[in-house]
Amino acid sequence: MPLAAARRAVRESVSGLPREFWWLWTSTLVNRLGAFVATFMALYLTLDRGYSASYAGLVASLHGLGGVVSSLGAGVMADRLGRRPTLLIAQSSTAFSVALLGFVQHPVAIAAVAFLVGATSNASRPAVQAMMADIVRPEDRVRAFSLNYWAINLGFAVSSMAAGFIAEVSYLAGFLIEAGMTLVCAIVVFLKLPESRPERTTAEKAAADEVGLGTVLRDRRFMSVVGLSFLVAVIFQQGAVGLPVAMGAAGFTPADYGLAIAVNGVLIVALQIPVTRFIEHRDAGRLLVISSVLAGYGFGLTAFAGSIGAFALTVCVWTLAEIVNAPTQTSLVVRLSPVHGRGRYQGMYTMSWSVAALVAPVMSGVVIDRWGAEWLWGLCAVVGTVAGAGYWLLMRRMPEEGVGTAVEERPDEQAVTAVATVTAAATVTATTAATATTKATAVTGTTAVTGATAAAANGASVVSADSATSVASQVTASGDQL
Repeated sequence: MPLAAARRAVRESVSGLPREFWWLWTSTLVNRLGAFVATFMALYLTLDRGYSASYAGLVASLHGLGGVVSSLGAGVMADRLGRRPTLLIAQSSTAFSVALLGFVQHPVAIAAVAFLVGATSNASRPAVQAMMADIVRPEDRVRAFSLNYWAINLGFAVSSMAAGFIAEVSYLAGFLIEAGMTLVCAIVVFLKLPESRPERTTAEKAAADEVGLGTVLRDRRFMSVVGLSFLVAVIFQQGAVGLPVAMGAAGFTPADYGLAIAVNGVLIVALQIPVTRFIEHRDAGRLLVISSVLAGYGFGLTAFAGSIGAFALTVCVWTLAEIVNAPTQTSLVVRLSPVHGRGRYQGMYTMSWSVAALVAPVMSGVVIDRWGAEWLWGLCAVVGTVAGAGYWLLMRRMPEEGVGTAVEERPDEQAVTAVATVTAAATVTATTAATATTKATAVTGTTAVTGATAAAANGASVVSADSATSVASQVTASGDQL
């Protein structure tokens, strides 16, 4: 009976989704199964090539910076050229640049190609998310995004284990295998996925203004979501950034950290589908508030951990928050995105996680080095609480609409202003910690390698409200033409 119930639950979780979604899901899984390079990049540069940890950190940061730069451009491409052409260009370019990275030897060339790899590999994400929103019914989107997130983590778990064995044989083999599997993804897209971008009728073109980057940046409600998502992303980054450094400083070995963090992948693979069944039709605002607070206090509890088992328990807490937050937040982004601007909106959302991946290593390294790990975990609890309060303020005036549909009615302006203020305050707190000192410590260098590498592997990307404002001053003038 339990086996029959499990089969029925799985069947209900995967039923009703279109065939195109499953080809897109397959492409995502294959891509993640072949994601070797980000996992062993630091080891390749330090052990195989003999470069310093500082240089490895620089390369990892450039890899992450490439993702930040490409997010908005890829979003524009997804809206202008289409989802399918953007995916083909991004995946073909990724295959070429990853293979090239395995052969270049000059340090400048390695850094430049690593930046290119980060840009091309991240460019497919806005198109994937926009295409998924196009082909899946609004009521099924939480489930679809959850299944896609499950594929990402399953693929990453397998590729992380395989990367170690491949690296023992040949680092070059890892580069070439990843390039080959990424090329397979492009072939799947070319053969099985039709273009999904909705075409505007003549009447729609006349009635609606063109959606540009300036439109996205002026959308205060959406940018509030981006800012809150940035805060949550900074918290989640600590699993790959602050946690290994803090455990090392407490006398634990890398193997101990590996054992504790493995709980994250195991739980996501085991619980993502059943938890999604539980939350699928529940209030998105409440789920975002709970998951944000749970993430903050999950990491906050790390301050009291003194054994591997205790660290593993804290990982369980914030992993549950991650399982709930990821599909819910992605569905909210789709809900707030106009149909003909989904690529640009998803690009901005994707960029926010990349920015968080750049900020988190510096912030955690400085805080740990200057005040101790306990302050970092306390700061996580504060930021999680602030993010939860921000979501509550934003969502309490959100009109009830079908998930995945763009909401034309604007929320209460005071609520949006309050969210922007809350987000800005938390961002200033985090940024102040990151810039409080210019001292380059070994902890900071090591953290940069770990954080940026893990961010690339996870496929992560959020820009805060303040960051968005500074970007707006540069691109609003020309954004409506993009």
